Amino acid sequence: MTVHEPEIGRYYEDFTVGDVYQHPMGRTISEADNTWFTLLTMNTNQSHFNAHFADRTPVGKIIVNSGLSVAIVLGLSVIDVSQKAIVNLGWEDIKLTHPVFVGDTVYAESKVIAKRESKSRPYAGIVTCRTRGLNQDGDEIMSWTRTVMVYKRDAPYDKGYFPRAKTGPL
Repeated sequence: MTVHEPEIGRYYEDFTVGDVYQHPMGRTISEADNTWFTLLTMNTNQSHFNAHFADRTPVGKIIVNSGLSVAIVLGLSVIDVSQKAIVNLGWEDIKLTHPVFVGDTVYAESKVIAKRESKSRPYAGIVTCRTRGLNQDGDEIMSWTRTVMVYKRDAPYDKGYFPRAKTGPL
């Protein structure tokens, strides 16, 4: 019998400069998502939650809070870019290039643009990716460059965390 420990994501050694990851999931943004996120973050711009107000703006309808849009695109990229991250080191050059509306489905893809071994942590490497979000029509809605520190394959910190059942093996 072979037991496969839980694993998802990529280690430092798995990244190759120039590779592009089309992240496997899309996410449709609902009105509830937008309203809750906007109110929870204390964003008082009525363009995000007041349809009567938003109808009178140049956009002509409720626009999704950009903080939510960024968070969703970032989240979509985790499975390929930072599932095995130790820390995010930074984001640069964030651009919001197309509005996002309630009902839009958001997708993300990332290109590895640099990598190097960590100078201070022998169990880690630094990976930099250019990420962009797309809507269902293929419009680029945003982009940025993100740098993360990820574990190397032989790092012990992300292994052996799954609990042993007190009743024995399955």
